[in-house]
Amino acid sequence: MPPTQSKDYYGVLGVKKTATAEEIRKAFRKLARKYHPDVNPGDKKAEEKFKEISEANDILSDEKKRKIFDQLGFYSDQIDPAQAEAAARGGYGRAGAGHGGQGVPFDFGGFDFNDFASQQAAGRQQQESGGGGWGGFRDIFSGIFNQGGREQPRGPEPGTDLEYQINVDFWTAIRGGTTRLQIQRQEMCATCKGKGATGGSQTCPECHGSGQVTQMGGRMKFNIQCPRCGGSGKVQHACTTCHGEGTVTRTEQIEFRIKPGTRDGQRIRLGGKGNAGINGGPSGDLYLVVKAGTHPVFTRQGDDIYVTVPATVAEAALGAKIEVPTIDGRAQLKVPPGTQSGQKLRMRERGVPSSAHEGKRGDQIVTVEIMVPKVQDERSKEILREFAKLNPEDPRAAMWAKV
Repeated sequence: MPPTQSKDYYGVLGVKKTATAEEIRKAFRKLARKYHPDVNPGDKKAEEKFKEISEANDILSDEKKRKIFDQLGFYSDQIDPAQAEAAARGGYGRAGAGHGGQGVPFDFGGFDFNDFASQQAAGRQQQESGGGGWGGFRDIFSGIFNQGGREQPRGPEPGTDLEYQINVDFWTAIRGGTTRLQIQRQEMCATCKGKGATGGSQTCPECHGSGQVTQMGGRMKFNIQCPRCGGSGKVQHACTTCHGEGTVTRTEQIEFRIKPGTRDGQRIRLGGKGNAGINGGPSGDLYLVVKAGTHPVFTRQGDDIYVTVPATVAEAALGAKIEVPTIDGRAQLKVPPGTQSGQKLRMRERGVPSSAHEGKRGDQIVTVEIMVPKVQDERSKEILREFAKLNPEDPRAAMWAKV
C-alpha cells in the first residue's frame, strides 16, 4: 500500500499555525458554506472538499487533537496525548532520537523506514518461526500508537442549539400573545433515520480495504489503523439524501407564546427545537431573543412605564386631579399644589406585569410638564401683573446666592 503523506490541516482551512480557535472556526464556516453538498448537489469535488475541511476542522478545533497534530505532524485517534508529548520531547521520528539521555535506546538517524510496509509480511513470517525480524520496532510503535485497538463507532451526540432574534410589538410584549417565526434547522434524515448510511458496505476509499494507512512522523513512516473505517477495511454506503451527515436542513414555521411582561432582550427557550442530534442523540434547543417595539407615548424601563403629561400653570400651582394615560387606559392622577415642571409623580402598580414574578407589576412614573399660556388679551395680562405684585419672590434668588 503506498504511503499516505501527513495532511496540512492549516493549509486546508487557509489559516496560519498560530491561528486562534475563533479564526479557525470562522475559516471553516466560510468554506463550509461554499462547499456544502446541499449548495453543490451532485458535485463530487465539492463533496470531497467538504469532507476535507470537515476533517481539518475536527482536528484543529479540538485542543487535544490539535496539540498532537502540532507535535507529530499528523493525528490518529490511537495516539495518547501524553505519549505524543513524550515522543515530541524525546525526538521520535528525528535523527538522533536517543541522544541527550531521553531514555530511548535507539538512534533512528541511520535508519530508513520507507520500506516498513513492504517488510511487514516478511516480519510476520519471521515472528511465527521464532525469528526476531522487525517485530521489536512494531511492538514499540504499537505500544505508543495502538492504545484502543479497533476504533469504536461514534456514539449518540446531542444537536447544537439555535438562536434567532424576534421582533415583538410594544403591546404584545406587555400583554402577551402568540407569534410565528420561520427558522432553518437540521432535522433527522428520514431516509437513513439519522445513521448517515444505508444498507450494505463498500471498500474503504482511505485504506483501500487493508484497514491500515501509512502516516509520516518527522522522518519516520509507520502503519496505523485507518481512522475512516476503524481497521475493518469496509465502510457503509453514505446516505444519498443527507450525504452521510445523518441530518438534513429544513425550513420550518414555528408558533410560540409570548408571556405578558416579556422584556426587551429576554431569551425564550424552546426545548428540543434546535438542530437534531446524531446517532440518536437528543435535539438541541432553540433560543429566541426578544426585540420589543417602542411606543410614541409610553417608554418602558424594566417593568416600569414612563410618560410625560402636560399640566396648566393653575393645575400645578393650586393642585388638581388630572386624567393621564396608562397601559390599562385612562386614570386619575393627583397633582400636589406647587408642583414644578419636570417633577416626577409615581402611580404604584400601574406598570407592566412581571413575567418573572407572578402577581407583581411595575409602577408608572409621570413627569409633569407645565405649559405656559400665550397671553393675548389685556384682562389676562392685568391679572398676571397683579399676581406678580402679590408674589414678588425672585425665582433666581437661590441661584445668585451660589454665584
